[in-house]
Amino acid sequence: MTKKPDAQLLIRDYAEEDRPRERLIRQGPQSLSNQELIAILLRTGSKEESVLKLSNHLLHQFDGLRLLKEASLDEIMLIKGIGEAKAVQIMAAIEIGRRIGNLAFHDRYVIRSPEDGANYLMNDMRFLNQEHFVCLYLNTKNQVLHQQTIFIGSLNASIVHPREVVRP
Repeated sequence: MTKKPDAQLLIRDYAEEDRPRERLIRQGPQSLSNQELIAILLRTGSKEESVLKLSNHLLHQFDGLRLLKEASLDEIMLIKGIGEAKAVQIMAAIEIGRRIGNLAFHDRYVIRSPEDGANYLMNDMRFLNQEHFVCLYLNTKNQVLHQQTIFIGSLNASIVHPREVVRP
């Protein structure tokens, strides 16, 4: 690997076996960092930044994937080097991931334990900033029929009257 004077390494400067796309093919997607996965989505950098540096800048701006998953098109496009096309690609990939994560839960998920209930709601509730009181309504076979947020509370508390749970 040759070193550029400004330490701006381009993908072509990496040995072929060290490039993200080739590593994904050879070792699978789990072998790549978030930065490398986003670099594959972006495909190219800008005149000022390599694609790896651009993807690192994007992750740094949104504090990793946690805030990136909620970012708007305009917020992503505020990153220098990311235009509308790249921002749309990122948002599409995030939405596909969200939909895949929810796939298993829409086919009449069966609740057999509190852990099953937690697993059912985890993707939707994992990153909420406030307490949410969510009810799962089941049929006689313990299959989820409906999910409803009854109350959104404070940072760490939700106060709900039983009639609010039973009414729906």
